Amino acid sequence: MSFDQLGLSVPLLRALAELNYKTPTPIQTKAIPTVLLGKDILACAQTGSGKTASYSLPLLQRLGNGQRPRSNQARSLILVPTRELAIQVGDNLQGYSLHTSLRSLVVYGGVKINPQMQKLRGGVDILVATPGRLIDLHQKNAVRFQQLETLILDEADRMLDLGFGDELKTILHALPKKRQNLLFSATFSADIRELATTIVHKPVELQIDTPNTTVPSINHWLVPVDKTRKPQLLIHLIKQHEWSRALVFVKTKKGADRLVTALGKADIKSAAIHGDKSQALRRRALDSFKQKTICVLVATDVAARGIDIDQLPQVVNLDLPIVATDYIHRVGRTARAGTDGEAISLVCADEHKQLIDIEQLLGKLIDRQYEPGFEPSHEVPESPSPLRPSKPKKPKKPKKPKKTNTLATTEKLSPHTTTISGQTERHRKHR
Repeated sequence: MSFDQLGLSVPLLRALAELNYKTPTPIQTKAIPTVLLGKDILACAQTGSGKTASYSLPLLQRLGNGQRPRSNQARSLILVPTRELAIQVGDNLQGYSLHTSLRSLVVYGGVKINPQMQKLRGGVDILVATPGRLIDLHQKNAVRFQQLETLILDEADRMLDLGFGDELKTILHALPKKRQNLLFSATFSADIRELATTIVHKPVELQIDTPNTTVPSINHWLVPVDKTRKPQLLIHLIKQHEWSRALVFVKTKKGADRLVTALGKADIKSAAIHGDKSQALRRRALDSFKQKTICVLVATDVAARGIDIDQLPQVVNLDLPIVATDYIHRVGRTARAGTDGEAISLVCADEHKQLIDIEQLLGKLIDRQYEPGFEPSHEVPESPSPLRPSKPKKPKKPKKPKKTNTLATTEKLSPHTTTISGQTERHRKHR
């Protein structure tokens, strides 16, 4: 199937051709016609499967009906959990809408709010926003929703993971009840389904892939290593395998900065993005990584869903994530759009529980590859069954019945205690 068979307009097809989009992905094939019909959607598809285009393209077509937004009004709202994902969605919208007159705007925290308020004065067709900044703008009357036609939640599961539940309730209360609702998520969980009951109405449910899985073209492997030697092992792997670009995930902001310092001492160009970095610095680091002026981008989970890089060959987990589903989102940065990729984890003994959770989520064991010279002094235990086949147990021999004396117990009694019908005299007195 091609994009021109999905009912898209000529301006959109022209933009897709210029972007070299040739064949729609499974989620795009199913979602685009459904959204064009005006139906609500509850969709689950893997990270990197093309969810953004699956809702952006039909949204742009439905908005191209000649109406114009009034001052401070937004005709559609796309909610995303992080700044990086907001920027990524905004960039995609710019490309898709190149041959239309529709206006889109991206707003997020960490930058001055006044420029965003000024851009909203003329109204926008599509507003891409993070929850916190959207609430700030709404409280300042900088954005209104009387003209809102469509609400889209992208990476809804990540919003709940980041604790945006209350913010979502506040936003939903401010929106008109009559609207089209599209909820997209990389994973389906009980919390997501509960959230969906408050948003979508009689939705068409689309589940393209097995929930909580990665694309088959990712090669997963791990290296057992002591915690203190992880940075040295990473440097060794980068140089040994001549990795040209690697996205490395760490647990803490301080850990990210320390790793960048260690990489610099080893003459490996790198930069870090995390919550303490200004948006300008984060954008600069990401641009440098995309332009290949740095070899390694070190990130905390704040960037797990907002990085869209063509042909990213390696994703490295220097620290395993606390929540197993975050592993899916991290490694989903590689092997995008049909390419191959590697997901490498440096695992210490303290992370055994997280490793088990990840392997259970994947439904398979991750291949272990020991690196000579970095063998751990504290071994990472092997994962238990049912992931690892257990040896059949030998049948136990039946036990022979014990002979009992009904007249007296066989226990040893003190010289001052007599036995009467299997009970001690002392016991009888206490009864």
